[in-house]
Amino acid sequence: MVPANARITSIEFEGSEVAIYSKDLDVLFDVDGLVSKIARTIRKRVVIRSDPSIRLPEDEVRAIIATELEGKVEVGHIDFDESLGEVIIHVDKPNKISARTSDTLKELTRKTKWRPNILRIPPLESSIIRSVRNVFATDTKARKEALRKIGTMVHRESLLDRPIIRITALGGYLEVGRSSTLLQTGDSNILIDCGVSVGSAKPSQMLPRFDLPEFEISNLDAVVVSHAHLDHCGFVPFLIKYGYEGPIYTTAPTRDLMTMLQIDYLDIAEKEGKLKPYTKNDIRKTTLQTITIGWGEVTDIAPGIKLTLHNAGHILGSSIIHLHIGNGKYNIAFAHDFKFANTRLLDRAVHKFPRLETIIMEGTYGNPKDITPSRQHSEKELSQIILKTIEAGGKVLMPVLAVGRAQELQLVIENLMRTKRIPEVPVYVEGMIKEATAVTTNHPEFLSRQLRDLIFAKDVNPFLSAIFNPISSQEERERVIFGDPCIIMATSGMLVGGPSVHYFNGLAEDAKNSVIFVSYQGKGTLGRKVAEGADNVTLKNSQGKTIAISINLSVHQLSGFTGHSDRRELMEFAKRLYPRPKQYVIVHGEASKCVTLAKSISRNVKREAIAPPIGSTTRLEY
Repeated sequence: MVPANARITSIEFEGSEVAIYSKDLDVLFDVDGLVSKIARTIRKRVVIRSDPSIRLPEDEVRAIIATELEGKVEVGHIDFDESLGEVIIHVDKPNKISARTSDTLKELTRKTKWRPNILRIPPLESSIIRSVRNVFATDTKARKEALRKIGTMVHRESLLDRPIIRITALGGYLEVGRSSTLLQTGDSNILIDCGVSVGSAKPSQMLPRFDLPEFEISNLDAVVVSHAHLDHCGFVPFLIKYGYEGPIYTTAPTRDLMTMLQIDYLDIAEKEGKLKPYTKNDIRKTTLQTITIGWGEVTDIAPGIKLTLHNAGHILGSSIIHLHIGNGKYNIAFAHDFKFANTRLLDRAVHKFPRLETIIMEGTYGNPKDITPSRQHSEKELSQIILKTIEAGGKVLMPVLAVGRAQELQLVIENLMRTKRIPEVPVYVEGMIKEATAVTTNHPEFLSRQLRDLIFAKDVNPFLSAIFNPISSQEERERVIFGDPCIIMATSGMLVGGPSVHYFNGLAEDAKNSVIFVSYQGKGTLGRKVAEGADNVTLKNSQGKTIAISINLSVHQLSGFTGHSDRRELMEFAKRLYPRPKQYVIVHGEASKCVTLAKSISRNVKREAIAPPIGSTTRLEY
């Protein structure tokens, strides 16, 4: 299909892509639609790369880039990946030279013979993004070798025309935590999520049931991660530690956030003297083996299986995983955690698919009484609490989850202040919130349509507002506690360790202050005791001494900011799925809630709905 004068030097499998290396890129580019025609014919993703012998020296490439991009974007650091022939260009606004202006990128390739890879300069400094990019910049040969190995796995021939499809429940069935499902087709073995139950100490309850006979790590073809919460991604490096060399598929923000949370998971385990199930080097290897794809991109991940990720509306980068099996003969989607309602941060979960036979969906709020207040009502209630507290000269403490909940509340508070519904006071952020927000600002294309319009069209980014002030030292904490009225957002969300406990210690005895819980408070946690109305509690101060604290501040609980679908949204999602699947499988919820939701769907949607236990294997019928 390729003209002889294109001088093809090699054709290689690189992950899910087929890479064509050429000594004359102009020929490939000049034949109109050639690359697209090749991709359609071989039904694979195709990338054009230059033969190393024709690439211009780095100094010349830098000069060409500066000339071509002058006046279009601000160019930052430039790196070179010799293994893949890519020049990594960091710019302030990648959307200005995206696919819509691909002529610019094509012209850069023609002139430099290097393939441009455009990355955003993080609007907020992020150590995680810097670390992830450093892995790719320093381990280019290891990355290419990993992609070649993955390529041979992905593109081997499919032997079965009509495979028998089975799913085995390894974790997260009739429970919340350690979510993991093994999908087998005879040709392929795919692991969907690999989470950890953070609060469990026993291995049999903490990690997925890898002891089941269906699971064999050496047989895994791919791992797909739906989102970055530890109960879905926390044990992926464990697989790497024990020899898994295959691909891990997810979105770019999920890769960054799960790296952050996995590192934090190890740090906490070390501080608490607990067994560390893997090392930071295993996390590094996980990053090297991760292949990121955008929503809506169709990607081969194993013989006879194509993957597409769709917005789940849960946290940044969270995805509904859609698998197209046996050349489209069977289609299954995993909606592990999703939000079927718009929020300020994210658009609601996708509910339309090209084909769909089975849906695996969460049942976290599956009981009929699991109804949360509307966002409008919750925002109004939040504004009233803040206004009353600030006017009384007090401070508002909001213990929050670093990923998702914190960014949603930042947007709400910024809007309340910008529209003058509450006074403009400092908002102090601490713990991992700063880092998670930095990752969020680096991936605006995954945010809600409303927020994208604000950032791209109006050049306004609420996360960069001057009202937000990061705290990074003990001295700064003390100044906040004894300072003027303010809002404090700190981890953890349940007052279990982290800076939120220190702030609570300093604020609890003053009746002018308030604490607002915006997430679930687990049994036995300090947050649960406070939320249930305890008059006093004991906790450890900064010197490690146990002290008694009287609780005089106002205590509030707001459930309307959850990233999960409530009962009404779950039923609405089940009814509106298109096409309507033949079978519903309910996971990720207490046993009673999963069973109740399954019965309701079966009765109202007129389809089979089941809630299988851990250890069960279900054959999916055509």
